Amino acid sequence: MSKKDLLIEIGLEELPARFVTDAIEQLQAKVQKWFEEKKIGYADIHKYSTPRRLAIVVTDVNEMQADTKEEAKGPAKKIAQDAEGNWSKAAIGFARGQGVSVEDIYFKEIKGVEYVHVMKFTKGQQVKELIVELKDIITSLTFPKNMRWANNDMRYARPIKWMIALFGNEIIPFSITNVETSNTTMGHRFLGTKVEIAEPAQYVQKLEEQFVIADSEKRKNMILAQLKQMEQENGWVIPVDEDLLEEVNNLVEYPTALFGKFEEEYLELPDRVLITSMKEHQRYFPVKNEAGELLPFFVTVRNGSDHGIATVARGNEKVLRARLADAAFFYREDQQKEINDCLKKLETIVYHEEIGTLAEKVSRVRELTGKISEAMNINESTRRLADRTAEIAKFDLVTGMVYEFPELQGYMGERYARIKGEDEAVAVAINEHYMPRHAEDSVPSSEIGAIVSVAEKMDTIIANFAINNIPTGSQDPYALRRQASGIVQILLEKKWPVSLEAVIDLALEPIIEQGFAKREAAEIKADLISFFEARIKHHLNEQQVRYDLIDAVLTGEIGIVSSLVNRALVLEKAKGESSFKETVEALSRVMNIAVKLEDEPKVSVELFENESEKALYNEYVAMKEQYEMTSDEEKQFALLASLQGAIERFFEDTMVMADDEALRFNRLSLMKKVADVIKSFAFMNKVLVL
Repeated sequence: MSKKDLLIEIGLEELPARFVTDAIEQLQAKVQKWFEEKKIGYADIHKYSTPRRLAIVVTDVNEMQADTKEEAKGPAKKIAQDAEGNWSKAAIGFARGQGVSVEDIYFKEIKGVEYVHVMKFTKGQQVKELIVELKDIITSLTFPKNMRWANNDMRYARPIKWMIALFGNEIIPFSITNVETSNTTMGHRFLGTKVEIAEPAQYVQKLEEQFVIADSEKRKNMILAQLKQMEQENGWVIPVDEDLLEEVNNLVEYPTALFGKFEEEYLELPDRVLITSMKEHQRYFPVKNEAGELLPFFVTVRNGSDHGIATVARGNEKVLRARLADAAFFYREDQQKEINDCLKKLETIVYHEEIGTLAEKVSRVRELTGKISEAMNINESTRRLADRTAEIAKFDLVTGMVYEFPELQGYMGERYARIKGEDEAVAVAINEHYMPRHAEDSVPSSEIGAIVSVAEKMDTIIANFAINNIPTGSQDPYALRRQASGIVQILLEKKWPVSLEAVIDLALEPIIEQGFAKREAAEIKADLISFFEARIKHHLNEQQVRYDLIDAVLTGEIGIVSSLVNRALVLEKAKGESSFKETVEALSRVMNIAVKLEDEPKVSVELFENESEKALYNEYVAMKEQYEMTSDEEKQFALLASLQGAIERFFEDTMVMADDEALRFNRLSLMKKVADVIKSFAFMNKVLVL
């Protein structure tokens, strides 16, 4: 079978750097799925991307789609034929729908019932006739932000300027927003020209001749090699932040690294300020010596050749110098401000028009900090420091430095608090109360930072839920999911002996009292519990815990988060043991019958009629005492499992639903008491016995 290569290229106005990687991975995955669904053979799929293009080259594509034979199942024989063996309308219609006749029908037995079957044959088409379907893949790509361009109805990240659809040397014709496919691409915006691609195998080389490195990995390696050469030539250490490298790589088509310098006097600024100025605002790499100290140099990557590189360096130096001059001015000015004066300014800043000012938020967080500290029985000295942290944690939001560089919130608060003579623990906790800032971030190391972090995040979540700002689908403008995950992470790692429900209640109370909630407290709380359950479920999924085991521990109260997660992990570990099935069945049986008792349980030992009743009750009493004395979840499950034999003997010898009302109530009461302990670990009747 003859084969050809396929090239698909989408030429665009410059995409935002953060869009590029996801877009090309989408394109590659969708094209691969299309080939598999269409049963078209190929050797490999290569992806290429720059700010101005997304491209896929599929090598050794079969020119003909594979023929397919597929068995189709139809109605049962009793429906397909009457008593005389004549075909029914249902059978005739089924055969016609499959493109065959009733003569092609045969019967196969499935679970004791005969069903109509036919073998459906489909002749493969020419692949070049199918490739036009890739147009739908191109238009289906999603981006973080889509816009409508000019008079076109299609919403896309950026306007499509040209397209290539080339199968071998043949152009596959289709158009999107009045842009027709061709075999012509564009070189580098300033260094290259328009170029024809005679066949897909020429694509990479032809673009390179026009100063476009289409392979993103090759561009990245070029950047790294150039940085390494600078390090060797100058005795530098250039820390490579992977996120910054990815962003810079997606900003250029032909990378050329260069360095510039700035005045040494700016090294008096905090390292974080310098690095933020370089990295976040200018996409520069900082430069350090071997001791890890910042040097007055920076490295940037130009989208082009080394022609006029010195002029480019001077231009970048000028831009950075202005940034650093602003930072130095703000740093000096901020140190003249008093913390109390900054706090007063928070009274004039609206946090949310329906929720109130930043000062009001700070007041609630401070109150919640105190309540959490009390619930955890924190000592008086720590409570005082936590209160001070909550009181001043947001003061740096009105400093010039944070206004100019929002990424430095918390960090500058710590720095300025230390300068103003605040307790070291308070200074550290001001920065930590924003942690974890993202999924890979660590939780606050100090107890004070953790308490204020939970208080601040919980207030944000509950205040937004109170006014119906609840995340839906992919929409989460206030990052409430991230903040809820942060709370779960802190409660999990710190192992606080406080239930999540208790923290929610403490945070919800002042919000209800302030009167801006649009719903009843019970409704808000119910939504919050579901919201946090989803975050915990996500965490347990990442830990590879089976879904039914997650449901078993999440049915009922969440309680202490660390205990809940540990119980799920214990079940996940235990499910591989040979005795697990019998243990689950015994505990589930108790739970299933215990629900028949609606009244408060009360066990009377004098009503026991057999030894199995007495034995189960005695083992239950001993087990419960030990269960309540340990917080080790493995020991707790082992104690529950130890009841298995007594439970099985009880059911063998005892009729729980006895005719005698007193006996029935007594036996159900025993079941209820045992079930209550089981439920405190997990709803074992939710566990699937496989």
